[in-house]
Amino acid sequence: MALIAALLFVLFLALSIPIAASLGLASLIAVLVTNKVPLVIVSQMVYASADSFSLMAIPFFMLAGTVMEAGGLSRRLINFANCVVGGTTGGLGAIAVLTSMFFAAISGSGPATVAALGTILIPAMMEAGYDAAYASALMATAGAIGIVIPPSIPMVVYGVQSDVSVGALFLGGFLPGILFGGALLAYNYVRSKHQQWGGTSRPSLREAMLAAKDALPALLTPVIILGGIYGGVFTPTEAAAVAVVYGVMVGRFVYKELDWGKFPKALVDAGINSAVVVLIIMGASIFSWIIVSENVPALLVDLVRSISQSSVVVLLLINILLLIAGCLLDASSAIIVLTPLLLPVIKAFNVDPLHFGIIMVVNLAVGLITPPVGLDLYVAAGIAKLSLEQISRAVVPLIVVTIVALLVTTYVPSLSLALPHLLK
Repeated sequence: MALIAALLFVLFLALSIPIAASLGLASLIAVLVTNKVPLVIVSQMVYASADSFSLMAIPFFMLAGTVMEAGGLSRRLINFANCVVGGTTGGLGAIAVLTSMFFAAISGSGPATVAALGTILIPAMMEAGYDAAYASALMATAGAIGIVIPPSIPMVVYGVQSDVSVGALFLGGFLPGILFGGALLAYNYVRSKHQQWGGTSRPSLREAMLAAKDALPALLTPVIILGGIYGGVFTPTEAAAVAVVYGVMVGRFVYKELDWGKFPKALVDAGINSAVVVLIIMGASIFSWIIVSENVPALLVDLVRSISQSSVVVLLLINILLLIAGCLLDASSAIIVLTPLLLPVIKAFNVDPLHFGIIMVVNLAVGLITPPVGLDLYVAAGIAKLSLEQISRAVVPLIVVTIVALLVTTYVPSLSLALPHLLK
């Protein structure tokens, strides 16, 4: 049954059938052909997979990012980042990276980060003499930090699939996210020095203080979200709802830029995007059950042990698998499909599931900038009016930089585990 489901899933993906339908159809056909499971059990599994309080965080975080971008938060974050790093070599590139790190702590989504910031920063970099392909590739790569620094929608999905605390995952993503951003800042500095791309004009002390004051409500967003979670005030799902309310209040009454006319569209967009994720989870629930019931994870553990007894080698192999998966699937889909398979393997080699969750998310962040399904690349290329081929060539060195950050995250577990253990 597992073989039938897997083959049909690959076939449907090759036919460009949406992944939710591919998972659901492949699994349902396998169940019907083998006739081993009553259909009533299948319907119960599908319903139970979507009946999760934690999953409610997904539409709220999506809506929060949309509301905050419409409310003018992104522009103020850019102005603040300009005061911090704008005057350095390659200042506009550094602003793109630093602002993405700030915005990542609000949106939880890579493509949303690129869309919100790229429309301002990519044209500005091109106007300042940056190569268009490099400017777009850097913005796309910086946007990928959106799923590493909390709050992160893929972390919510992994937490639900693996039964790992979403709050602990959020904490675990902080230091790897800073490492990811720091690596991009270093590469941008070296590249800009070689290309002689200078910085922006240095603001006066008064201008810097005004920019910091203006950006303060935006900068307080992650403090409220994460402080509330770890202070025991609310759960991650409740924190997502609080983020929406806070974003509406700031955008409408502080910055006075949030147009009520845009709010219904933001609600619809968040609902549609969330429904896609939940549909994938529902389809994957049957697929995962088939895999587990046929003892595939145990067979995979035995296979991996026959290849190597070293956790170092096993993690390297898993990283390669996840990088390939990131080329073909979006982050949430890859997590839903692969977590039931890989979790028993990493547990057999005494790898902490929390650490593995961060490894998986960083891998899939790299996938956001890897053709042919690199969503961040499509968004950035659309803004700069470039072809996918042009931006793909420019992003190769940045992929190498992010893989170095990935390997450090993989083999230095304390990066992922220090904060969760400290605040446990």
